[in-house]
Formats: sequence, structure tokens, C-alpha cells
Amino acid sequence: MTPQHEPERQRFTLPTTPTSVLDYQLSGDRVVFTHTGVPAAYRGQGLAAQLVHAGLQWAREQGLKVVPACSYVHLYIQRHPEWQNLVA
Repeated sequence: MTPQHEPERQRFTLPTTPTSVLDYQLSGDRVVFTHTGVPAAYRGQGLAAQLVHAGLQWAREQGLKVVPACSYVHLYIQRHPEWQNLVA
């Protein structure tokens, strides 16, 4: 599965039932990642990590600073120091 970006809805998704999501809000030159949600039946398969990786890659490509308001995004960045230079 490959995360899909839905900029009109400010989120990244994976096609699970219900949909796995990484929600964000744009604020100037910053992106605030507000929520990561993966249905219980799909947890433990790395889907949240895929979503966050896609979101961070997009932020880097857009030249945005990241505000990890979601606890999972915060933890992911702690575990993957290559993304720490994006944090606002």
C-alpha cells in the first residue's frame, strides 16, 4: 500500500477499512500534523509509520517546517533523527 495525499482534505491516507489517516493543518510555512489514525485490525503493521514518512517527505519537498502536535508523529521523529531538522 502506498499513502495517498489528499491536499484538499489536508491528509494522507491508506486504503484500509475504515481509512487510515494522517491529518494536518497548514499554517504559513509550517505544517501541523494533528492526528494519526489506523484501525485496530491494522495496527502493528507499520501503516502509521508509512503515513508519517510520506507526510514528512512531502513537508521536506515543500520546504515546510513541521509541528508534531500528534504524539505518534512526535515519537516517529524521535526514533528517526534524519527528520529532526524539519521540526519548527
